[in-house]
Amino acid sequence: MKRAILPILAGAIALSTNFANAGDLKDYQPKPYVEITHPSWSRNAVIYELNTRNFTKEGTFKAAQKQLPRLKAMGVDIVWLMPIHPIGEKNRKGTLGSPYSVRDYFAVNPEFGTKEDLKAFVDEAHKLGMHVILDLVANHTAWDNVMVTKHPDWWERDIKGNYHPTPWWDWSDIIDLDYSKPELRKYMTDAMVYWVKNYGIDGYRADVAGYIPVDFWDTARAKLDKIKPVFMLGEWQDISLHRKAFDATYAWDWYNTMENIAHGKSDATSLYGYYSANESAWPKDTMRMVFTENHDKNAWEGTGYEAFGDALPAAIALSFIGEGIPLIHNGQEACNKKRLAFFEKDEIKWGDCDVTALFPKLVAIKRANPALQSAQFGGRMIKIENDNPQQVFSFLRKKDANKVVGVFNFSAKLAKVTLHDDFYLGDYYDLDGNQDKIIHNQQLELRPWEFKIYRTGK
Repeated sequence: MKRAILPILAGAIALSTNFANAGDLKDYQPKPYVEITHPSWSRNAVIYELNTRNFTKEGTFKAAQKQLPRLKAMGVDIVWLMPIHPIGEKNRKGTLGSPYSVRDYFAVNPEFGTKEDLKAFVDEAHKLGMHVILDLVANHTAWDNVMVTKHPDWWERDIKGNYHPTPWWDWSDIIDLDYSKPELRKYMTDAMVYWVKNYGIDGYRADVAGYIPVDFWDTARAKLDKIKPVFMLGEWQDISLHRKAFDATYAWDWYNTMENIAHGKSDATSLYGYYSANESAWPKDTMRMVFTENHDKNAWEGTGYEAFGDALPAAIALSFIGEGIPLIHNGQEACNKKRLAFFEKDEIKWGDCDVTALFPKLVAIKRANPALQSAQFGGRMIKIENDNPQQVFSFLRKKDANKVVGVFNFSAKLAKVTLHDDFYLGDYYDLDGNQDKIIHNQQLELRPWEFKIYRTGK
């Protein structure tokens, strides 16, 4: 029996080997999910969201332009201008209205200045080595948009045959566009091209990007890239937007996870879920924007101080050294502790606090360490095991010889912790640039919400 079995086994092995060799494996080679090319200047970028109305006392492009050298010194790469267009008057909310109620996509809001003022702002940003993206509101318009009378069929109708706001939301000052119309698609794409081609705009942040068909964004991105490399940020959390259209989308889950930790609703291990999904479910060549505040959160839910309290500096630090592309919100570096009115003029109260000095430190670390670049250009986060995971979140990011280690006490109590493993041992610089060393079974004591950053690149 044994003699009979041996030839059969040998034949089966040979057949298996021949099958594998004979097959054409070209159809089975892994393919990159993302088909667009991220502009080189976005790889290690820091985004700053700027609300022209509230950013300065004057609330103009000219006044904001004077602040560009300060933003550059802080380390900002991409300035995201909230919508610049004239605001609708029909069904307007508040005195000045929402900038997301657009009356004319080919004009600028006179409240902010002129097209020439905008061009000067962009030119100055470029001169300083920064880039400018515009907020694009493609899902809806003002009731009195300039095209309503010329092309009334470009908007959706409700069951009664009337124009209507986005369903379910209290967005009564806008009406929804109908993207089944090819003419509308071309018009909106032409508007995007107009600002890139004539005013040097470097891309767009797309409002509620997931409410608009993906194939529209795919076509628009291709048109823009023919003019120059652009950066596209989508206000959405969906992998499908990344294939041909968007460089980055929102990491809402990161914000929610951090907020729950800050309020004691969960502990540091809850970050495992976010980063596990980020690594396993999201292609490495996608960028995810992480943030501790943006205009929506600030206006409707609370400031960064309300959301994170004493954990805010630690949350900001993780947004910079963890995977993702970080955002600084309008006036966040000024320690603004109030919710800015959305439909009125509400100037930022400028001041200094712990995060004022923290931002430039984090930017400098991001610049000096290739491991902290975004998407496939940087290093993956590797969990460092420790004996107190409920309080302490520890990880390494590595790119070639460059290493960055983060150790965060994400709790309101003193934390004593011992780091295990040995792949991160070595000589480092700390957050302030002082030389430091991590040894085997490193023991640390961290105050509530304290964090330590070690990096090999000074």
